[in-house]
Amino acid sequence: MVSEAFAFAGATGGQQGSNPYQGIIMLVLMFAIFYFLLIRPQQKKAKMHKELIEGLKVGDTIVTVGGIFGKVVAIQEEMLTVEIATGVKVKITRNSVASVTKEQ
Repeated sequence: MVSEAFAFAGATGGQQGSNPYQGIIMLVLMFAIFYFLLIRPQQKKAKMHKELIEGLKVGDTIVTVGGIFGKVVAIQEEMLTVEIATGVKVKITRNSVASVTKEQ
């Protein structure tokens, strides 16, 4: 009975040692999957948002991250003045702009 246990352990141990780079290959494969499915799309989205913020101009109709629709009436360095209703103006940071909408 003891000899059977050692024989079985030797058979599985030989198969595991056949490819010493298997662990490294799996790590590289996992990193590649994470890069193409998570990291790269996030970088593209951040680049598009940066271009959107840099391209803002007076008169654009925007939606803020909080869901407020408004029209840009003034642009400073890092701040926008947005008119959300007739005579109601608020100041927001450029980073809080979620999207630019079409004129309505």
